[in-house]
Amino acid sequence: MTLSTPYPLGVTLRGDGANVAIYSETADAVTVCIFPEGGEEQQTRLEQRTGHVFHGLVEGLVPGTRYGIRVDGPWDPANGLRHNPAKVLLDPHATAVTGRYDLGQAQFSHRLDAPETMDDTDSAGHVALGVVTDPSSFDWDADGQDVAPRVPLAETIVYEVHVKGFTKQLAEVPEEIRGTYAGLAHPAAIRYLTDLGVTAVELLPVHQFVQDSHLEEKGLRNYWGYNSIGFFAPHGEYAAAGDTGGQVDEFKAMVKAMHAAGLEVILDVVYNHTAEGNHMGPTLSFKGIDNAAYYRLVDEDREHYFDTTGTGNSVNVGHPAALGLIMDSLRYWVTEMHVDGFRFDLATTLTRQDGSAEIHSAFLSLIEQDPVLAPIKMIAEPWDTAGYQVGGFPASWSEWNGKFRDDVRDFWNGADSVLGTMSQRVLGSPDVYEASRRSPLSSVNFVTAHDGFTLADLTAYSTKHNAANGEDNNDGESDNRSSNNGAEGPTDDPAVNARRDRQRRNFLATVLLSAGVPMILGGDEIARTQGGNNNAYCQDNEVSWFDWEHADHDLLGFTKRLIALRLAEPALRPDWFRQGPGSKADDRVFITRSDDEPFADEDWDNPDARSITFVFRHAGSASFALLLNAAENGVEFSLPKAPGLPWALVESSDPEQMLAEGSTTVIVQGTSFTLLRSGVAS
Repeated sequence: MTLSTPYPLGVTLRGDGANVAIYSETADAVTVCIFPEGGEEQQTRLEQRTGHVFHGLVEGLVPGTRYGIRVDGPWDPANGLRHNPAKVLLDPHATAVTGRYDLGQAQFSHRLDAPETMDDTDSAGHVALGVVTDPSSFDWDADGQDVAPRVPLAETIVYEVHVKGFTKQLAEVPEEIRGTYAGLAHPAAIRYLTDLGVTAVELLPVHQFVQDSHLEEKGLRNYWGYNSIGFFAPHGEYAAAGDTGGQVDEFKAMVKAMHAAGLEVILDVVYNHTAEGNHMGPTLSFKGIDNAAYYRLVDEDREHYFDTTGTGNSVNVGHPAALGLIMDSLRYWVTEMHVDGFRFDLATTLTRQDGSAEIHSAFLSLIEQDPVLAPIKMIAEPWDTAGYQVGGFPASWSEWNGKFRDDVRDFWNGADSVLGTMSQRVLGSPDVYEASRRSPLSSVNFVTAHDGFTLADLTAYSTKHNAANGEDNNDGESDNRSSNNGAEGPTDDPAVNARRDRQRRNFLATVLLSAGVPMILGGDEIARTQGGNNNAYCQDNEVSWFDWEHADHDLLGFTKRLIALRLAEPALRPDWFRQGPGSKADDRVFITRSDDEPFADEDWDNPDARSITFVFRHAGSASFALLLNAAENGVEFSLPKAPGLPWALVESSDPEQMLAEGSTTVIVQGTSFTLLRSGVAS
């Protein structure tokens, strides 16, 4: 007799069937349900139980089979128990998902008109199902072995992009694959990325997610995808092959094509919450399997959820089942899908075992010691609704540096008394990281991201314009640190447009010339606009998709040049802090006022101080002088002594900037930067 095993969890193919293992401390019975096309549901009860894992062998569970599970057990919402065998649930370890969730009572374990009462409506036919996949069906070594680029952090430039939006309107990509994994893998898409010079694409969520009912009722759709339900399954709607299992191989082919071009793939992952919402939300998977194991419940009121995500629930990383699920998922995406890194949405929630954020939490410790995950790029969004934790992650992690975003926006928009904090951002935020012996590479530097204004809109709108989202413009951030630069929205005023153009270059240059890991929001380099919408999470349309027809090719060329310069010059991408008395004179950053004099303490506190010079040096390489002027008027800069050959103009946001041979001073126009280069003397 062939026995089943409790691990691995989920479905493991065996001959003409599969081993199935499901974790639940509180269930009385678990049944696997097969749903043949056009046939009746076939049920197999998992008869064996090891610890808290139900397991058994299920005949007929082969690649392509659609399946779900039913879990029987106590219904006692007041004590956090929400089992209901009438509901077909998604296997938490399903590697592909097919179908969709219908709006209506069937999705809910409770009666909508009586939340304490169990609903007996059968959800079969109204919910998405898992699809069995064969991990051996894709040959990673066919047509050349897949080799991960493993780009060093110091040489990494991240490009945050949406799978669908990037190619949905890209004419060079065949129409039938636009907006898909295959579209992103098309030579035209990859050629654009490599020509731009970025080294990693950070994809907005591709884990299977659920459309929000409140959006569908308004005729809108969840575009960003921060509503996960399947942590092992690539979202089926992004696959040209459809959602019956082919999405897995299509995703793998995309990763392989990226790797062949030297590009890394980083996934934006949402492990902090799921699509099941709060106590009034639907029962789609975890809630009906073991509610208390997978979600944090309020200790004194276990009917309700402890929520630090703003979505209704928080995944219970203090429980081995939930933590094990996350670790299994991460390892799966590395070993089976070959991705190169992760950006963790609301990562601070994942460090809260007992309520407070902990740098030595089980989640962080497990990743640190895991031989599969330790070499992988880990990027935290270091906050959640309950706290801000920039600088609070381990040395091996990088973090989205919100301080960089805010201080750089303030500086270029002319805020008072920000020169000191701005200088820290350009240096890699030593005020955040140096004391804990972390490096500038801990800081992911960005000015714009998917959440908020695009770069074009940051310089064209002073207020948000989110009416299309159907929330009376009440959604989205109101404090954007943005400026319309003289007119709200599109204008024909040449002076306004010239200023906007300078500011876009100022922001991009600050990101690409500062110490740390630069991240560009996809489309900023072509001045992509969302019409002032700073919360386009529900705009799965031309508002969010790249408008290639109206791309700003001058701005694109500028961005390409700066990226190429950064990657070519060690002085512009330090892997350690290079200022202060302990640093080497020929491998250091020097900071002076515009008159080339050192800053005194009172200079940093001067509310009118808006100009600064940085000199970046690296032994044996060219040196650079970065002159920043956020004042409205032009400022005459005294040039520092050139470390090598005389200073030469490299780049400026002022199209008329010049540097006469032998000059000891240069006037930098208001709200503009100038970059000079001093080559190595022979």
